[in-house]
Amino acid sequence: MNNRQPLISTLYIVLLVCLLPTTPVTAQAPPRDRRFGAVEAFRDPVAATEAGVGWERILFYWSELQHEGPNEWNGYHVPDDWLAQAAVGGREVVGVLKHTPAWATDGLPGCGVPRGLNLPVDDPGNTWAIFVRRVVGIYAGRIDHWVIWNEPDIAPDSFGAEWCGTVEEYYQLLKVAYLAAHQVNPNVVIHLAGLTYYHDTQFGREYYLKRLLAVAVNDPTGAEHGYYFDIVSLHIYFEIQNFAIVFKDTRNALAAYGLQKPIWVNETDAPPNDDPYYPLPEANFQISMEEQASFLLQAFSLALSEGAERIAVYKWVVADPPLPGAEPNGIVRADRSRRPAFEAYKLITTHYAGTVSAQADNQPLYTLVTLDRGGLVTYVFWARTRAEATLSIPAWSDQARLIDQTGLERMIEPAGGQYTMTLPGARCADKRGCIIGGPTYLLVEENNGTPTPTELPTIASPLETPAPPPTDTPTPTLTSTPTLTPTLTPITLTPTPTLTPTLAPSATSTPFPTPTPLPPVPPTPSTPAWPLLIGLAVVLLIAAVLGTMFRYQS
Repeated sequence: MNNRQPLISTLYIVLLVCLLPTTPVTAQAPPRDRRFGAVEAFRDPVAATEAGVGWERILFYWSELQHEGPNEWNGYHVPDDWLAQAAVGGREVVGVLKHTPAWATDGLPGCGVPRGLNLPVDDPGNTWAIFVRRVVGIYAGRIDHWVIWNEPDIAPDSFGAEWCGTVEEYYQLLKVAYLAAHQVNPNVVIHLAGLTYYHDTQFGREYYLKRLLAVAVNDPTGAEHGYYFDIVSLHIYFEIQNFAIVFKDTRNALAAYGLQKPIWVNETDAPPNDDPYYPLPEANFQISMEEQASFLLQAFSLALSEGAERIAVYKWVVADPPLPGAEPNGIVRADRSRRPAFEAYKLITTHYAGTVSAQADNQPLYTLVTLDRGGLVTYVFWARTRAEATLSIPAWSDQARLIDQTGLERMIEPAGGQYTMTLPGARCADKRGCIIGGPTYLLVEENNGTPTPTELPTIASPLETPAPPPTDTPTPTLTSTPTLTPTLTPITLTPTPTLTPTLAPSATSTPFPTPTPLPPVPPTPSTPAWPLLIGLAVVLLIAAVLGTMFRYQS
């Protein structure tokens, strides 16, 4: 009886362990700054998660969701897998509604004005209202940001036109969408269609936003609903100087009617024409792959300095083959190899994250953008012309990380209280001149809470979870890039200061409006703990049996 007692006790303990409730262990997605996004990141979700993409935009074609009629719903057009992958990767999804089906318009399919658009929102003849209620209701909680159409400022007779209605008809489209969407999702956020800006100005037309607001203010119900939109969406391409120009005109257009709205850059890129996978020697813009990488670093920093609430690259993966007449936009190729711009994007999500204030200083030979990140400051700088440029940056600590646009970095020390560097000039191969600055560098330094050298406007950052400060290490970690990438021209460190930039006078920024609340970053599923516990119990049981057998033998 006494010899059996240890076995019985052991079996009881094993049974108790197996029956204990277990709590699955969940791992959070890596902290990320939701300001930095990519269009259609679902086309390579692994790379998007690796690069820290915080939000992505997905197109919802009305003509695909309801191709045959209002009673149809083609859920395969936007598979739930895309949304699930975004949730696991910590990316918020923003949807774009566009493209009229043939059955719903008396005009051209795709760009035609929806039938019944001027009817009341609850009228069964208002085809657009019915569609918006359905799509917004289906995705409520998973998608709460909706962009209403795309680039209506491209004239119907121009390449790439997507809206064949008037400005007045677009305003009605926007108004109906706003009212219908709020009927099924009180948390919905409605964005203006992305505006190209230069499709108006290059043909002598007044900026589309100004024309739209002139229509909106004549609506007696418009003011109480914020003129039926919450966010302005911009598309800015190719020329780095465009950021200051477009933001200034956009803010002025809003201010003329007493409005302050958040501004998002939903699309930006400078697609290269020298990628051997997608050669375009006769392209309208002469841009190298290295210049595309430079452009992203410059564009995202300048957008922050202009007060952009969010910025996204267009797009994540290059279309294969590119659409006829379209540039090969993207930073990941269709075969999943990566252009140099991929590493530049990772530098953005790492070293721009947590920015609370930003200021651009445009000098004749260089641009310096200061990103105050609380306990860290990131300086982004590049030459603006073909000439080399020397600049000096005041030092706040005894060392800093100097990082080039390929990700290579080294620790440097100040001389005379400053970091002084000579930058290589820009390539300037385009017929328009120096549309993109030269190779771009980052200087990351701890400032120990000391104010930056100038009074910078505060950014209301829509950080979901602040990204952790990068570990200061002199050894760079390189992500593999295509072998066709040439070696970047190294920066020259000057031992004594030769030029000290004046940070305040040359640029001003507008403080951010209150950002739209964001949902929490969802947890990443992980392996539950119960298989491990069962395995442990089995081992204990075997040990107990063996121990009892040896006791009987002795």
